[in-house]
Amino acid sequence: MPKPQESAVYTHGHHESVLRSHTWRTAANSAGYLLGSLKPHMKVLDIGCGPGTITADLAALVPEGRVTGVDSAPGVLDQARAMAAERGLRNVDFAVADVHALDHPDDTFCVVHAHQVLQHVGDPVRALREMHRVTRPGGLVAVRDSDYSAMTWYPLSAGMDDWLDLYLRVARANGGEPDAGRRLRSWALRAGFTDVTATSSTWTFATADERRWWSGLWADRTLASTYADRAIEGGHATREQLRAVSGAWRAWGEREDGWFAVLHGEILCRKDA
Repeated sequence: MPKPQESAVYTHGHHESVLRSHTWRTAANSAGYLLGSLKPHMKVLDIGCGPGTITADLAALVPEGRVTGVDSAPGVLDQARAMAAERGLRNVDFAVADVHALDHPDDTFCVVHAHQVLQHVGDPVRALREMHRVTRPGGLVAVRDSDYSAMTWYPLSAGMDDWLDLYLRVARANGGEPDAGRRLRSWALRAGFTDVTATSSTWTFATADERRWWSGLWADRTLASTYADRAIEGGHATREQLRAVSGAWRAWGEREDGWFAVLHGEILCRKDA
């Protein structure tokens, strides 16, 4: 196997079709496993915050505390700041950061949260060790990642099978692990955590509006995004093959009986007091 990298190329990029998905995410639909552990006074670090929708929700849930959202892409943080300002949140700030080398002292945060991050990094175990470092004794590291090979849909479609095969190849060529969800507990144990609670949850897209939205963003992403560029530049697909995959997504989205489920692995890791 190749030697783990400290960093990896973010497969999706920040094309509009990607941010369309990111801005849909909320603490309720993407961090439900963590919410019962939050207290109003907590200091929270949100890693890979993107456009800040989850970050803003977390800030609203810790009104006496503070949330810091960090991301490796400076441009998207402007959108995150605008989101927080629009909601009138005064207990949130944003900064550029590398999950492998966080710019915070040891034992700083009550909670360190990362949603859909570890699947894109070259060394997830090192990233978890760094999250552990900046978490206070007794605090929590909360991580949720999808698992692409466990995604499932109906009706069956050769074009959708082609999409999954292509995505797995592109993501791994970029240094990531798209089947991160099933590996989270293993990575946490290797990172030195001893108190790890592993759960799972899903996103399901089945109504006409849900199918239209989910299929549309993937159809667009397949043709015009950083992911599409890397698929072609890496020799994983031709432009014609990408058009076929995009068409398969749109065809699935038009099926009245269409159904798609995204499985996520989740871990809550408590740092020894």
